[in-house]
Amino acid sequence: MQTLDHDEASTVVAAPPEVVYDLVADVTRTPEFSPEVVRCRWLDGATGPAVGARFEAVNTNARGKSWKNRPVVTVAEPGRAFAVTRSEPFSGTVTWRYRFEPVDGGTRVVESYEVERPISRIGWFVIERIFGDRDRRAALRAGMQTTLDRLRTTAEAARSGSVDPAPGGR
Repeated sequence: MQTLDHDEASTVVAAPPEVVYDLVADVTRTPEFSPEVVRCRWLDGATGPAVGARFEAVNTNARGKSWKNRPVVTVAEPGRAFAVTRSEPFSGTVTWRYRFEPVDGGTRVVESYEVERPISRIGWFVIERIFGDRDRRAALRAGMQTTLDRLRTTAEAARSGSVDPAPGGR
């Protein structure tokens, strides 16, 4: 049986922390960056990032298996930090965090997760046998790196003016 506890990945983006934060905190844009998240929508009348706001995320893995989860925003500090926590039956509680640190020429973005309530034996059975994910830790690490790479590309293109940072030209 696998175990998860925490991990993090980072990159430097040639854009200000506020620009990068805005991209991450607009969870409806998560499918542009994440290799697993295919759809996100705010719930319960929420229209943007605020502590307590909930959203539904639909994920799909490499084998085409999909699942939904409903995270809640736990930190929303523009230009500094954004975090969500999701709990699922049998799959524990995981907090995903983004930190935005100003550095020369831009922002160091750190994406991390921390398991606050472990995945149950039944959850691991589903993850390994039904979803076919034999190394969830490696899959999450690869997903974080892909997310950060795509985020960097989008933020830097927006900063250079080659694309509009908001979907639909808003």
